[in-house]
Order: sequence, then structure tokens, then C-alpha cells
Amino acid sequence: MKKILLIGVFAFTFFSCKETKKDVKKEAVEVVGPEVKLYTFSGGTVMVNNLELFSQDTTYHGRTKEFADPFYVIVHPKGTLMWDAGLPEMLVGQPEFTDPSGAFTVSRKDSVANQLQKIGMAPEDIEYIALSHTHFDHSGHANAIKNATWLVQESEYDFITSEEVQKNNADIYGAIKELTRVQKLKGDFDVFGDGTVVIKSMPGHTPGHQVLYLGLKENGPTLLTGDLYHLYENREHKRVPIFNYDVDQTLASMKSFEAFAKEKNAKVYLQHQKEDFNKMPKAPEYLK
Repeated sequence: MKKILLIGVFAFTFFSCKETKKDVKKEAVEVVGPEVKLYTFSGGTVMVNNLELFSQDTTYHGRTKEFADPFYVIVHPKGTLMWDAGLPEMLVGQPEFTDPSGAFTVSRKDSVANQLQKIGMAPEDIEYIALSHTHFDHSGHANAIKNATWLVQESEYDFITSEEVQKNNADIYGAIKELTRVQKLKGDFDVFGDGTVVIKSMPGHTPGHQVLYLGLKENGPTLLTGDLYHLYENREHKRVPIFNYDVDQTLASMKSFEAFAKEKNAKVYLQHQKEDFNKMPKAPEYLK
């Protein structure tokens, strides 16, 4: 609990005021099933001024790195799912903000409503929302999707709604408090029942951290990692951030993730890696 609260402190103070990808895979297998579309949007930018936080040792001492902070909309014949929710929308139109510790500088240029218009949608059109986890850079506009059903691991829900979090990190809780339609999960969950959109339980970063598997006809089997990995180097060397909730759980999830990725011959996208964000098709590309 103490470890996960470190990142909570960043959010609380905020609201209160070699790197070469080795994920070269064989050609993806053909996906059989309904057509599923993935739309990628920007939920802001995180400049990590102290990258040393992202390893248990001093590997990244003195280094900095700019993180992407995307969110995604998955359109399935049976419904729509939003995966993650970027940084808080109160940042839109404001100067960059650096937290008091100096570890992070964050910014966000556009709202979820404006970005959804690019695909002819509005927040009320989203039927399901799932957050990889409830850190502030993944739950930013969650309350704007309050009519959707929130798909959340029971362990994550119990943590974020706990009396301790509500008292000591009220803004972390506040980011999701309007999500009143809740479906609690206990492990993996097939969202539409056909194997094309599957939430995979991968705890460790937080108590109920999860990743998303997509069976895309155009891109092939695809995995969005949440914060299981932040950096290509962390995936290669199995490095764990110092603020993770449970190191052993994280390592076990990494092992499980890699086995699943190999089984599915999936393309893996690290959500915070700008290189992976840049290669994902954006909304206007789908509308050409």
C-alpha cells in the first residue's frame, strides 16, 4: 500500500494547487471474427524529469524521458470500449505543470469530447470504460464517461474507493467517483464474448492493474500494456519502478504477459513509449 501511494502523492499535490525496440515479431496471424476498430488519441504528455523512479536500482540515474499518454477507443459490432483516460482535463489550455517534487512535468492539449468528434462520437456513445489502472495519468477524463459501465478489477476498485485513499488522496478517488455503473472483475474478462477484446489481469503496478488484448483484422493480434512496462529497456530487462505496489506480483505478471504474447503472436505496444504511440493509426487515418 505504501508503494502505490507514492504515485498518489504526485496526483494529490498536482490537484491541490538500447532504447531500441527489440519487439520484432513474426508476421501476425490472421484474426478470424468480427471487425474491430482501434482509435488512438492523445491524453497528454508526461515529461519524466527523474527517470530513476522507473527502476529498483540506479540504472536511469540522471536521465529524463518524455512519455506519451494515450487513450483508446475500441469499436466492436456489439459496442464501444474506451481504454484509459489520459491526464486530467483541467490541464487543457493551461501551461505545463511540474509537481512539487520536480519529478514530472505534465500537459494536455485537447479534451476527450473534442477528440471523439473526429470519429463522429461523443462521450455518451461510449458503453464501457476500462482503465489499465487508476493512477492520475490514466484516469484523467474518466468522469466525462460517467454513463459507461466501468470494467475494473475488484482489487483495484477496493483500493481506489478505500477510506484511506479517499482521505489521503482525495483527488485520485475524485477522478473516478462519478463512475457509478461498475462491473467488478476477478481476473480476465472477454468484453464482447468472442475473444476479440479481452481484458487481462496483470497486477503488481497497482493491486488490480490490467492490460488489453485486441484481435484486429488490419493489425493482427495486439496487446496494449498499460503500465506493465513503461520503457523498452524495462521490458527487456524486467525492471520494475520503485513505486510499484508489489514487485513480485509485477514480475509474475511480466512472465504471464510474455507467455500470452507469444501464444497469440501479438504485436506489443508500450503505451508510454512515444515511438509506439506514433506508429498507431490516429482517428483521421481511419476516415480517409
